[in-house]
Amino acid sequence: MAMSEPTQPLAGAPAAAAKARTSFGILGAISLSHLLNDMIQSLILAIYPLLQAEFSLTFVQIGLITLTFQLASSLLQPVVGYWTDKYPMPWSLPVGMCFTLSGLVLLAMAGSFGGVLLAAALVGTGSSVFHPESSRVARMASGGRHGLAQSIFQVGGNFGSSLGPLLAAVIIAPYGKGNVAWFVLAALLAIVVLAQISRWYAAQHRIAKGKPKAIIANPLPRNKVVLAVSVLLLLIFSKYFYMASISSYYTFYLMQKFGLSIQNAQLHLFAFLFAVAAGTVIGGPVGDKIGRKYVIWGSILGVAPFTLVFPYATLYWTGILTVIIGFILASAFSAILVYAQELLPGRIGMVSGLFFGFAFG
Repeated sequence: MAMSEPTQPLAGAPAAAAKARTSFGILGAISLSHLLNDMIQSLILAIYPLLQAEFSLTFVQIGLITLTFQLASSLLQPVVGYWTDKYPMPWSLPVGMCFTLSGLVLLAMAGSFGGVLLAAALVGTGSSVFHPESSRVARMASGGRHGLAQSIFQVGGNFGSSLGPLLAAVIIAPYGKGNVAWFVLAALLAIVVLAQISRWYAAQHRIAKGKPKAIIANPLPRNKVVLAVSVLLLLIFSKYFYMASISSYYTFYLMQKFGLSIQNAQLHLFAFLFAVAAGTVIGGPVGDKIGRKYVIWGSILGVAPFTLVFPYATLYWTGILTVIIGFILASAFSAILVYAQELLPGRIGMVSGLFFGFAFG
């Protein structure tokens, strides 16, 4: 299906939206919160080798940890988004981070495989609450520059995902799983930042309640909207499926094929995730200039040739190829989400929850 660029704002969008000021302070704060949230999430993946050694886990059990985390962090997101579209809940942001904090404490203290599964579920639940509402905050603070705001918001998460394995290699791997407890400090910082954002969000909500409600209409036929959103969901799912596969098993691949230590393998994973963050930053502005559909198609088709030669590469070229793949893969993330939000105006939370949920699932 060919995707066409929207040529004008959707009917019912406030005329002043494009002239509103972008709140870069709020965008920076929500991006920092996203960084901290996703950094904590990525720890679970990064310490798989430690968990495998401590609990003598099979690859099936490692897959169960991933499944538990992904289900908790994906299935609830559309539900949270749908509910908060109807009943905005500014204070859900710090409350959700409290779930994440609880999961960290339990993970540091877990003495059994069951404890690890419960910890993964708690961290995933915190993510389910965080993403729909924080994406809404990014759009509220955009001043009409939705693509830019979404890029700033998403890059925080990408950098957080890349920092997790690096910090795990430095703080956790040499000393053991108990050092996960140090990351409680990151969760506490996120709670403080999110509490400030929630105050701003609540104030904006009170202002909006005092204004006449805009009539939000979609000029596209329902069947076209359903088809377009389905295609975008398929694209985002395939991209994150690819990325999650590398994130989960890339360290084991490097350790088994090239004999790398846990720390060195995690540094390679950091390089891949850093490239993902860089692709997110650059893909947004490029999409604004040349058109989002070109960035999306380039991202879809651009990864294929590098993936085909990947299994035959030496260690040196494996590192280079994964950086290229990560950069291209991430370049369309912002464009895909903004497309979906424009297709379903007035359902920002549900759309964000659905797409982030598919991404994590």
